Amino acid sequence: MAGQKPSIPKGTRDFSPVEMVKRNFIFDTIKTVFKQFGYLPIETPAMENLSSLLGKYGDEGDKLLFKILNSGDFLKKVKSDLTNPELNKLALEICEKGLRYDLTVPFARFVVQHLNDITFPFKRYQIQPVWRADRPQKGRYREFYQCDVDVIGSNSLLNEAELIQIIDKVFQQLNINTVIKLNNRKILLGIAETINAEDKFTDFTVALDKIDKIGKSGVEKELSDIGFSEKQIEKIFEITNVFDKDNRQKIDFLKSMLHDSETGMNGIEEIETVLNYFNTLPLNTGLELDLTLARGLNYYTGAIIEVKALDVSIGSICGGGRYDDLTGVFGLKDVSGVGVSFGADRIYDVMEQLQIFPEEIVSSTKVMFVNFGEKEESYCLPLLQKLREKEISAEIFPESAKMKKQMTYANNKNIPYVILVGENEMNKNVLSVKNMISGEQTEMSFETLIQTLLDK
Repeated sequence: MAGQKPSIPKGTRDFSPVEMVKRNFIFDTIKTVFKQFGYLPIETPAMENLSSLLGKYGDEGDKLLFKILNSGDFLKKVKSDLTNPELNKLALEICEKGLRYDLTVPFARFVVQHLNDITFPFKRYQIQPVWRADRPQKGRYREFYQCDVDVIGSNSLLNEAELIQIIDKVFQQLNINTVIKLNNRKILLGIAETINAEDKFTDFTVALDKIDKIGKSGVEKELSDIGFSEKQIEKIFEITNVFDKDNRQKIDFLKSMLHDSETGMNGIEEIETVLNYFNTLPLNTGLELDLTLARGLNYYTGAIIEVKALDVSIGSICGGGRYDDLTGVFGLKDVSGVGVSFGADRIYDVMEQLQIFPEEIVSSTKVMFVNFGEKEESYCLPLLQKLREKEISAEIFPESAKMKKQMTYANNKNIPYVILVGENEMNKNVLSVKNMISGEQTEMSFETLIQTLLDK
């Protein structure tokens, strides 16, 4: 009986060399912009203590955590009633560790643990995979990369403006048309206060955050199911459904609706401050105040940001916000931070669908020497070394195979130049250079070849 065909878990993927080159183009572009704004890299382990993760993402987030069973006969130590367990309590008894759900909570833990080694405000970026036990579907994976950029230890709203600049520059360089959506959790809390539903604030934001997935009617039903009255639901959408107004008109409208909520008015003032920065700072990307934007994670307390691709139907490709006391759960109170996370996998899907990856990035090799035999190989190896010293990526076919096989190899790897050096070329001290794109073949000196490649 034949062995079972190897496979990988649903929601995970292998990446071919071509895919990795494209993914690295995204990572390198994002990383370059992060560094231009003065952010430094860190890394954290793939797994965290489960106690560090539970309770940070809301009930729905807790359900999506991948938990790692303790080694050994862990059931002997379980004290909970397995027939009717409290899920989080049971999880902590049989699982001491879990795979990280995002990079923000581990970052907060990192800040507290390494408090004596960092300088505030602390500006860091982090590009690593995260895991969520979600239902796999288009644009949604169980293992995916996040590219996070955060600043912690500063209350200044200039940080929000800087993050918007970073978003603008990243997507300009990736050639993706986007709109940046902006809101503030204090405005949402002001809405909850206005309709006397402060006690249901978390449920309200979780439901509103689903509006893109289940539509207005779906959100209305979910709000009704959790106890919101018809009048409260009507008021919520009276306030949030102002899509036909510009940012200034939306702010004026909000002031008229939330004037009795101190929290709501604070949120409006913060939004105004951020928007006012862009009266003088140029943006290539549209910046839109979206009052339905909620981002259902519990730790957000101020500005919330989300980025949508305009030319592809897919979920948000970047998002984040202000968190005023995330480090407090690890013992460090009143340290505010703000950050955004770029979803590399969704960005890849957008660029692939739009076919906007630069053609030149697909090949890692610029030049390949054809191998005609031992004598020619010996002649070419020093030339190959000199090309590499000039930081020109080059290789030689490892054996003197048939010409068709060697040229097929070059074609399949999208190598733009193939060098043919036979006895005639060695005698004349020239190279025959074939342009694999145009098909043109030219004789030139080695020095001319180097100059030609460096000019490309």
